Amino acid sequence: MSTFTIYLILILIVAFLLIVAIMVQNPKGGGISSSFGGSSSQQVGGVKQTSDFLDKSTWFLATLLLVLILLSNVTIMNSGATDSKILNGDGTQQEQPKETIPEVPDNTKNPNNGQGNN
Repeated sequence: MSTFTIYLILILIVAFLLIVAIMVQNPKGGGISSSFGGSSSQQVGGVKQTSDFLDKSTWFLATLLLVLILLSNVTIMNSGATDSKILNGDGTQQEQPKETIPEVPDNTKNPNNGQGNN
């Protein structure tokens, strides 16, 4: 499994977890806390800590997603710059053909400039 494939799988997992963390939160501060009986902040180990955990996990997952995307981009750039080989159908490697520009015929030497004899 290539490095890029591993990054891609991790990006998908983190993106899914980030979506879940955002969807659980309520934009007005209730979120999961409203289902536990209100938004009183006097509880010691309950709702307030749940909101803080969701907030911190959202920021952590967003930062992790950004870092993984940047690392996968660096991986693609490095592998593209150093890997000049392509695979044949049988799995062996061959050098990539160099691109050549076809020559354009020079019509300036022809006195008729490509027109027939008149």
